[in-house]
Amino acid sequence: MSITRSRLEELLNRFAEVRIAVVGDFFLDRYWLIDAALDEPSLETGLTAEQVTERRFSPGAAGTVVNNLAALGLKEIFAVGFDGDDGEGFELRKQLALLGINMAYFIKDMERNTPCYTKPLKNGVELNRFDIKNRSKTSAKIERHIVDSVEQLLPDKVDAVMIMDQVSEPDCGVITANVRNALLKLSDHCTLQGSKVFFYADSRENIGLFRNMIIKCNEREAAESFFGVFDGKPLPFESLKLCGTELSKLRRKPVFITRGAKGMLAINGSDAAVVPAVKVEGEIDICGAGDAVSAALVSALCAGATPEEAAFIGNTAASVTIRKLGQTGTATPEEILHCAGLEILC
Repeated sequence: MSITRSRLEELLNRFAEVRIAVVGDFFLDRYWLIDAALDEPSLETGLTAEQVTERRFSPGAAGTVVNNLAALGLKEIFAVGFDGDDGEGFELRKQLALLGINMAYFIKDMERNTPCYTKPLKNGVELNRFDIKNRSKTSAKIERHIVDSVEQLLPDKVDAVMIMDQVSEPDCGVITANVRNALLKLSDHCTLQGSKVFFYADSRENIGLFRNMIIKCNEREAAESFFGVFDGKPLPFESLKLCGTELSKLRRKPVFITRGAKGMLAINGSDAAVVPAVKVEGEIDICGAGDAVSAALVSALCAGATPEEAAFIGNTAASVTIRKLGQTGTATPEEILHCAGLEILC
């Protein structure tokens, strides 16, 4: 596709007026930097005691999305979710506050853990990760809080509701079956009322259950949603296009299918556009690229972009972030404009 520089600048400038609520599983990403030269044996066990010389923290999962939205310069970002009464929760809230995120709808629950990914890095190489998750069901109290929060934000306080369903264990995260069904009803109600609020869903395990919402999925998720199975082999393009068009018709909303280096399919009903990825040379780090796509894509739609334009901006944002090695990178409007410079028609 092609987009003029002036059109891209126009859309990016409108980001400053966009308001988005992110509803989902907020994790803490914790990095331990280990210096192998300082290894020493434990006197108690004789095993190697790894020496941590630096610690880094950043919001993860849904937090990665708000981190990207903040970098895009939005007017207001609401976090809707929960954390625990623990050190991880303290650090997560601190990091979100530094980003200027509105925390009025973010609840602390004494009985839940703050989900956390601890990532040891030894001489720049990531070792086995340590995960803290909730493995018991989310309470009805939290479910009511999540749904009530979204109801309070609709329809005047936000331009979009982004649903980020990260947790694989059924009903153990923010987007339980009850919450999902309530959000579907809210989306249906907004549609019936003619509201311009976008509902957008990204789910690791259940993307096929989100109807009447914009969805973003990869090839595996698209195949599983439409065909029910995925054998691990890349789908022929026509089969992938069929998945997307049928999913879009069923939802009456755009569907975006990410394809890595092959770019993205932006599908709206029977209209399907192939939006190429921005070519990136050299070493890359794809961690968080999908969340960068989500943040830029939804922000662009709120700013008035067509689905094809939004996919282009999402792809370009991802091409910025994957160049940032050893971190979950973000992309600013200025970086997107610069990176798109070789791709757009000036």
